[in-house]
Amino acid sequence: MSGRFLSLEGIDGAGKTTHLEALERRWRSQHADVVRTREPGGTPLAEKLREMVLHDAMDPLCESLLVFAGRRDHLATVIEPALARGAWVLCDRFTDATFAYQGGGRGFDLAVLGQLESWVQQGRQPDLTLWFDLPPAIAAQRLAAARQPDRFEAMDQAFFERVQAGYRARAEAQPQRFVRIDADQRVEAVAAQLQSELSRRGWW
Repeated sequence: MSGRFLSLEGIDGAGKTTHLEALERRWRSQHADVVRTREPGGTPLAEKLREMVLHDAMDPLCESLLVFAGRRDHLATVIEPALARGAWVLCDRFTDATFAYQGGGRGFDLAVLGQLESWVQQGRQPDLTLWFDLPPAIAAQRLAAARQPDRFEAMDQAFFERVQAGYRARAEAQPQRFVRIDADQRVEAVAAQLQSELSRRGWW
C-alpha cells in the first residue's frame, strides 16, 4: 500500500490543529502507520530552526532559507521514509505556508521561493491540502483569547490579509491539490465538511 501525504494549511487561529487531531485518531484506528508532524519543525534540527524563525528578528530571505533548510531535513528524515514504507503522513503546514507567510505576508520574492521549493522538494508536494479559510478579523479574535502570540501571530490584520491572499493564490494555481474548508463555522460543521470532502476523495 502506497503512503499518502496530507497537509493542513491556514492562518493562525483557523482551527486546523483541532481537526488534525481528529483525523489522526480516525486514521490510527484504520491504518497501522500514521505519522503526525508539523512545519516549521518536524525533526530535532528543524525544531531548533523553528524557534529562531518564530522568535528572532530577521529579514524575509533569512526566514525563507531557515524554513527551507528545516524542510529539507524534514523531508529527508521523516516524510520521505514514512511515505516509502506506506505510512499516512499528516502535516500541520508545509510549503504553502511559506508562500503565504514569507511571500504574501512579508512580501518576499515568489520566484526565489519557487526556486527554493524546486531545489529542496524535487517535485514532492502533498497529495492533498486542506486549506482552512478564515477571515483574518475572526482569527485575531480567537488568538487573543488563546495564547501569548509569537512574532508572526503578533502581526497586524493587514499582514494576515496578505497571508490569506497568498493562500488563495496557491489554491487557485493548484486546484487539483487544494480543498477549501470554510473555517468560519462551528467546529461540528467544519468536521462535517471535512468528512464529506475526504469521503468524496476516498480518504475517509
